[in-house]
Amino acid sequence: MESHTCFLSLGSNLGDRALHLQAAYCELAHIEQTQIVAQSRIYETDPVDFTDQAPFFNAVVMLKSFLAPEQLLAACLEIEQRLGRVRTVRYGPRVIDLDVLFYDDWVMNQEKLQVPHARLHERAFVLVPMMELAPLWLHPTLQLTIAQLYERVDGKEGVRLCPSYLRSDCAHTES
Repeated sequence: MESHTCFLSLGSNLGDRALHLQAAYCELAHIEQTQIVAQSRIYETDPVDFTDQAPFFNAVVMLKSFLAPEQLLAACLEIEQRLGRVRTVRYGPRVIDLDVLFYDDWVMNQEKLQVPHARLHERAFVLVPMMELAPLWLHPTLQLTIAQLYERVDGKEGVRLCPSYLRSDCAHTES
C-alpha cells in the first residue's frame, strides 16, 4: 500500500476560531493511517461569497495518508460533526470547515468529492497558506503551480497573518 500526499483547508468563523482550528488539527492528527507532515500559519480572512458574516481563521495542512479519498473525506466530515458543525446556509458561518484540496495529482469529480477542490484557484484564503507549504505544487487540471495561481488570484489583501498558530503537541484524549 502506498501513501498519498493530501492538502486540507481548515476554516472557522464562529466562537473561538483559533481554538476550533486547533481542535480540528488535533483530530486530524489522530486519523488512522494518516500523518500531518506540515501546517501553514493561521490567517484571518474576509468572508467570500456570503459576505455578511464574521471574518474567518484559515490554515492548510499537508498530510501523508494511506486512506482512499472518500475515506479521508468521511473522516473530515466526522470531525466537523464532532466539533459542532451544523450545515445551514451555503458558505455561511461555521464552527469548522474542512475541505480536501488535493489528493496527490488525482482528478475526481464525484457528487460529494471534487479533487482538486473546484474553486481553490479562486480563493486567496487557500492559496496564501498553500504558498507556505507547496508553492511548486502543480494543479493537475489547470497545469499551473500554486505560485502561479497565487499571482493570478484576487482578494489577497483580505488575507492577514494571525498571531495564533497551530500547535503540533496534541495529546490524544478519549471523549
